[in-house]
Amino acid sequence: MLELLNYTFFQHALLGSLFASIACGIIGTYIVTRRLVFISGGITHASFGGIGIGLYTGISPLLTAAIFSVLSAFGVEWLSKRKDMREDSAIAVFWTFGMAIGIIFSFLSPGFTPDLSAFLFGNILTITLTDIWMLMGLSVLLIGFFTFFLNPIIYIAFDREYARSQRIPVTFFEYTLMMFIALTIVACLRMIGIVLVISLLTLPQMTANLFTHSFKKIIWLSIGIGYIDCLGGLLLSYHLQVPSGAAIIFFSILVYTLCKMGKTLYLCRQRNS
Repeated sequence: MLELLNYTFFQHALLGSLFASIACGIIGTYIVTRRLVFISGGITHASFGGIGIGLYTGISPLLTAAIFSVLSAFGVEWLSKRKDMREDSAIAVFWTFGMAIGIIFSFLSPGFTPDLSAFLFGNILTITLTDIWMLMGLSVLLIGFFTFFLNPIIYIAFDREYARSQRIPVTFFEYTLMMFIALTIVACLRMIGIVLVISLLTLPQMTANLFTHSFKKIIWLSIGIGYIDCLGGLLLSYHLQVPSGAAIIFFSILVYTLCKMGKTLYLCRQRNS
């Protein structure tokens, strides 16, 4: 197994996993606490529109996906606050619109598009130094933002109205955090893929939440659990010769299930003793 460390692609995979775990651990805690999983799923699938446009125009698909995702995130946030539009309806609009645009432009793209399956299903072993620098930069931004504004973020995550009563600029923080959600999703697309990326933003947090209810501790635990999930998924992918993205998510679900069962057994013993 140690010979894998000699390969550059595996070294890139380890670094990419680390920074992806940091970014997803931080913003994912806000997503789960604020119950934005469905919205995040909508943004994830809407990003396919940007990928399709990028493939058609010859521009970097990640750049167009980032722009499309951020605009979709802002659109969902704006529409969901209108009295004549329900939140789930707003999500459905951008979810289906993004997928439709992506499919249309993918089919219109000249020639064969080998990168399309990588964006849909992910392949962490193909990430480049550019992807790693992007994930590292995003991680640094998230660490800085959450370090300076942790208390307002916690107030907004748990009670928006209380946050407003404390004169916190709720709208500014909501739009900024939606932007970070969109950028984190796009940064992890090549690693996990559109189909599965939402799991990396929720499963480590769900596992961490089994052991603590503290927002700060969930962030730290999520980062650690997320990295363990990535490493376990990579080894599983290597042994079974299956796509790394699916292997990482499968391993994440396995870890969550084992932790859930372990906690349930522990509580049963505590009651019986």
